[in-house]
Amino acid sequence: MSTTPSVDAYPARATDKVRYADTDRQGHVNNATFATFLETGRVEVLYDPADPLADPGAAFVIARLVLDFRAELRWPGEVVIGTRVERVGTSSVTLAQGIFQDGVCAATAETVIVQMDEATRRSRPLSARATARLQHLAQRAGSELEG
Repeated sequence: MSTTPSVDAYPARATDKVRYADTDRQGHVNNATFATFLETGRVEVLYDPADPLADPGAAFVIARLVLDFRAELRWPGEVVIGTRVERVGTSSVTLAQGIFQDGVCAATAETVIVQMDEATRRSRPLSARATARLQHLAQRAGSELEG
């Protein structure tokens, strides 16, 4: 049986507003919106305009996204998106994320992000600086995320 993570398992946190337009006919947040909330959390970790993580001429792309729904999200309200770095590879980083509303974990996700060379459209190794920064962000919580 999987354990439900706490927001404390994620060192990076972002918040987002649940909009009425995010809801579906059943009155809860549509499943596609969960991916948008995950993007909010990823951006907080990967994109700092003052100190970009991606190398010049490179961009980050999603290679894999596994999303497990655990509870409903409802309007009105806010969500907290927790993010942590799980693994740093040669050209990729794996992020673990959780979406929380009122302290309840509504979803967990694992996302593999690859640095892509914008000219060749192929994967490109992370710089030593990016690797060091991502490894610094990597933090193992007491319990692993399980789907």
